Amino acid sequence: MLLSRSLKIAVLGLCCTIAGCDRQSADKAQPQASAQASANGSPAAAGGEALTGSIDRSHKGSDLPAFTFTDPAGKELQLQSLKGKPFLLNLWATWCAPCVTELPTLDRLAASGKVRVLTVSQDMGSTDKVAAFFAQRQFKALEPWIDAKGDLAFHYNAQTLPTTILYDAAGKEVWRFTGGHDWNSAETAKMLAEAGI
Repeated sequence: MLLSRSLKIAVLGLCCTIAGCDRQSADKAQPQASAQASANGSPAAAGGEALTGSIDRSHKGSDLPAFTFTDPAGKELQLQSLKGKPFLLNLWATWCAPCVTELPTLDRLAASGKVRVLTVSQDMGSTDKVAAFFAQRQFKALEPWIDAKGDLAFHYNAQTLPTTILYDAAGKEVWRFTGGHDWNSAETAKMLAEAGI
């Protein structure tokens, strides 16, 4: 039996809450995580949201899906139009602490010019919230794309945010990374090399 879209959205929200990506303030985060992240040299949100995640190569070779997104001004972007150069597709939300923590590292990666980074908010129908979030943080290279219906999260079966997918120039998936990550690390350079970046 197929689940309704509303039920799927509720399940995604519940999964993210259970996974810990619903932390919104430093007051509720665990202090020991900050010390651990500092010891490892990875960024952590004030109050302790360490960036830990895992890579999954089991979908390698999957085709780029045909989705269209909008930005807060209403401009559209067809995902298929990105074929021709490798890119990262990042699913995130304003209420997800690991997402918020990793976004500055994604912004620095995008600004480096090594790879295009497409951040797509999973904040359901909240264009104004995403626009305000980007304006407050003054990102240099990230663009505020929005998946208002949450179609991407369901397509990728993303049970945790952030989820980031690397596509090669042919529009084939190379890997997906679930959870927060420092996108300026030496590990990232090795991961991107898998797509010839």
